[in-house]
Amino acid sequence: MTKQLTHLDESGRARMVDVGHKPDTQRVAVARGAVIMQPETVQLIIEGNLKKGDVLAVAQLAGIMAAKRTSDLIPLCHPLALNHVAVTCTPNPAEKRVDIEATVRVQGKTGVEMEALTAVSVAALTIYDMAKAVDRGMRLTDIRLVAKEGGQSGSFEAD
Repeated sequence: MTKQLTHLDESGRARMVDVGHKPDTQRVAVARGAVIMQPETVQLIIEGNLKKGDVLAVAQLAGIMAAKRTSDLIPLCHPLALNHVAVTCTPNPAEKRVDIEATVRVQGKTGVEMEALTAVSVAALTIYDMAKAVDRGMRLTDIRLVAKEGGQSGSFEAD
């Protein structure tokens, strides 16, 4: 069986997938990523000594807000009434980074992978924005889906 891209019609044009016939089911997605930085930058974030304020709290809020607006950012995503969005931003001084995780839940006809990935991406961008004055060499890395549950394709867990 060959898998086909669901967002292309028979002519190869982009289309929004019709999910109207699908039943509402519980769907969950978890995404992770990190922002790698200088050790001094991690320490400034932990101590709350950056001029723009509490980096971790602002990044968490930005990630939550971004998950709710995913369909405004990704052209073919369905707008969803999300039941839950949790974003954590955890300093990891030993690895010189801030680890980010987002969990998104919905009772709906389509999954929330893009919402979880968008939450992590925007949280990472927010960390960069708030700390760029002291460390322009930061790297956003390893943004990926690590788990999902629900829907026709079933569960997925990354290696």
